[in-house]
Amino acid sequence: MQCNAKDPDRHARRMAHKQKIMNERIARADKEQGVLLVLTGPGKGKSSSGFGMLARALGHGMKVGVVQFIKGKFSTGEEAFFRDLPGVDYHVMGEGYTWDTQDRNRDVEAAEAAWEVARHMLADERYQLVLLDELNIALRHDYLDLDRVLDDLQGRPAMQHVVVTGRHAPQQLIELADTVTEMKVVKHAFKDQGIKAQKGVEL
Repeated sequence: MQCNAKDPDRHARRMAHKQKIMNERIARADKEQGVLLVLTGPGKGKSSSGFGMLARALGHGMKVGVVQFIKGKFSTGEEAFFRDLPGVDYHVMGEGYTWDTQDRNRDVEAAEAAWEVARHMLADERYQLVLLDELNIALRHDYLDLDRVLDDLQGRPAMQHVVVTGRHAPQQLIELADTVTEMKVVKHAFKDQGIKAQKGVEL
C-alpha cells in the first residue's frame, strides 16, 4: 500500500535524513576563500542577481566595486540607488547596446577603459566584492583579450569575490568559475507580449 505523501511521520523521517546529509556537507565545507560567480544564459535576472549580492555584501559592511561594460546610454534604478552609498565604487563604462553604437572601435575602446578600472579593483584587496556587469557581452564580441581577463581574475586577492554577468559566458570562464548559474527563458514580457522595459523591473 502506498504511503500518504503528506503523512507527518514520513515527512519527519525524510527531513531528519536530509538534515543529516546537509550537516555532513556543511561540516566538510571548511574552506574559506573568495569565489568567482558567473551568471549567464538568455533568461532575465543575471544583473538583478548580481546587484542582490552587492546589497548582501553591503549589509555585511564590505567594500564593493561595480563596473558596467555595456549599459550606459540610459540611467537605471540600481545606479541611482547604489552609486552614492558608502563603500560603493560605481563605474558605468558602456556605450549602450552593441546594436545602438554600431561602431566596433568605439565599443572596443569603451571595453578597454572599463577593464582598466576593473583591473585596479581586482588588484586591490580592499574590494571585497566586485561586480563586472555584462562583461560576458564584451568577451563575446572580442572587445577584450580573454586570456588577459582570465589571468586578472585568477590573480585577484584570495578573499575577493567576483560576480560576472551577461549572456554567452565563454567556456574558459565557466571552467575557471566556482559557481555558474544559467538563466533560462520560460516567458518574457518584451519578446512574448511586446511590453516595454519597466522601471523597477528592467530599468
